Amino acid sequence: MVDVGEKPPVLRVAVAGGSIRLKPKTIDLIKSNSIEKGDVLAVARVAAIQAVKRTSESIPLCHPIPVDHVSVDFTIGSDRIECTVRVRAVAKTGVEMEALCGVSAALLTIWDMTKKYEKDERGQYPETFISEIRVLSKYKGEQSDAHC
Repeated sequence: MVDVGEKPPVLRVAVAGGSIRLKPKTIDLIKSNSIEKGDVLAVARVAAIQAVKRTSESIPLCHPIPVDHVSVDFTIGSDRIECTVRVRAVAKTGVEMEALCGVSAALLTIWDMTKKYEKDERGQYPETFISEIRVLSKYKGEQSDAHC
C-alpha cells in the first residue's frame, strides 16, 4: 500500500460510467418493472452504493476511505443502460476506484437480475455485454472549485 499518512485530507470527487447492452425486450421489462427478481434499477443502485463503501475489501491495495456521498444515475436507451456513479469524500487519496467499483457492481447486478431474459436457446448471452467502464472525471481540491 502507498503511504498516504503525511498527505492532508482534501475534497476528492470522482465520476465513473459504463453501460450494459441488453435486448430491447428486456429493456421494456425493466421500464415496466416486470422483471421477476424485482426493481432492477433500485437494486442496482443499492449494489453500487454498497460496492463504493466496500471497495477496499475488493481491491487489495486500495485504502479504506470515509465516503461522504454517492450518487447513482441510470440512462435507459433502446438497447442499453448507462450507469454513472459520483463519489465524494474528504480524504488523503482519490475515490476513482470507489466510483469504478460502484459502476461495475451496478452493471453486474443488472446482468444478474435480467439473465433469465437475456439467454438464448443454448443458455448463452450473445447480445449481452458490459462495456466502457471508465473514469469520466476526477477532482482534488477546494469544495468551491469542484466541477465533477
